Amino acid sequence: MTRDLTGDFQTQRQAVNQMPYPTLTVRRDRLARLARMTKHHKLEIIRAIQTDFGQRSDVEIRMAEISAVLHAIRHTRLHLWHWMRPWSVSMPWRLMPARARIAPQPLGVVGVISPWNYPWSLALMPVVDAVAAGNVVMLKPSEHSPATSALLQRLVPQYFTPEEFKVVEGDVEVARRFSGLPFDHLVFTGSSAVGRQVAQAAAANLTPTTLELGGKSPAIVAGDANIDKAAADIIFGKGMNAGQTCIAPDYVLVESRHISALVKALGEAIQRQRPDDHAATRAISVAHQQRIDAMLQEASDHGCRIIDHGPHAPALIIDPHQGLQVMREEIFGRCLPVIGVSDMSAAMHYVNARPHPLALYAFTHDKGLQQQLLQTTRSGALVFNATLLHHAVPSLPFGGLGESGMGAYHGRHGFERFSHLRGIFYQAKRSASSMLYPPYRRWLIKLLGLG
Repeated sequence: MTRDLTGDFQTQRQAVNQMPYPTLTVRRDRLARLARMTKHHKLEIIRAIQTDFGQRSDVEIRMAEISAVLHAIRHTRLHLWHWMRPWSVSMPWRLMPARARIAPQPLGVVGVISPWNYPWSLALMPVVDAVAAGNVVMLKPSEHSPATSALLQRLVPQYFTPEEFKVVEGDVEVARRFSGLPFDHLVFTGSSAVGRQVAQAAAANLTPTTLELGGKSPAIVAGDANIDKAAADIIFGKGMNAGQTCIAPDYVLVESRHISALVKALGEAIQRQRPDDHAATRAISVAHQQRIDAMLQEASDHGCRIIDHGPHAPALIIDPHQGLQVMREEIFGRCLPVIGVSDMSAAMHYVNARPHPLALYAFTHDKGLQQQLLQTTRSGALVFNATLLHHAVPSLPFGGLGESGMGAYHGRHGFERFSHLRGIFYQAKRSASSMLYPPYRRWLIKLLGLG
């Protein structure tokens, strides 16, 4: 059956026209319903996600899917009253005693296209921010996580009217038509290749977009780092969801003189954190598993040293050739290349010679090196001595640049992303603005510094 996407969109457009500025009470109520939907159906959410993956850690689902959404909602409901308030801005002396303010206003109808790797949280996190900003939302969840998408399709109408929040299931063709709707803002999370197509479709309507595209996020291990702690943090980030995370460490750069020690520490961290490979999270599909297996086989065929602790645990590839698929593409799986470099300058040059990543992880406590990394590299986020955890900070913007995306959301940054920050000018009852009218006087031109 072909979905009437235009009809769904027009229903929401009419709702926006009838309520262009939802009150704080309305917005907080919608956020509360999102929280209830997630909290009251957590067991169904876990079962659906496990069905989609074949096998996925119960704890990881609770942490990265359910708790992440509930934490974002709590933070947003607490601070929303403050975010919604207009604020005053300074006025040039030449225009005094006029006043100026900025007032956040809802954009209208926001479209969200979500991915399969975190099918609950990455579907609802943009919705939290869009609803907080006073918008209504249409969501197209991924067809590659059908059980979770079907659950969203079933649950959302129990908590929201179609005018507030509408879920649209469908295949690639539905996603293509969805991208072409004249939304007031469109959010896409997924691959760079599909992101380009989404941006092109949105451009026909001049629809502004937020693109979260991932990329090859490096981890740099400096000479002063605690090797064991760095290895544990890297394996935590790589092991989460079997590496199917847009901000997972994609490869590791380390000074060549420390590579043996780091490889040993990484192997030990895998054995500690992932002792039962059979209980590990699976690849989302057979095709995705075959792609990862092909990367490992190609590296092996080219003589790379591979340290593999099981078919689902992180697999280390030592100093792979740059022409290999594992180095050309975002891995989005369990492969972890470990590359030796001469020094930290070489590591930074390596990162800067490639597209900007969504995250850059640097393991060092050297303040000078931290400042150098801050000033000379570009990435969506810069994280010192940890992996993934920045995503759990609602006050930090989350987003990429260049190949890793455009725009950022989360917390206040998301509220403002899905708002129009409307400039407002208030002229005073008594003002000297008439002096600016022509004919222009010489003394005024001199006073205004225009001469």
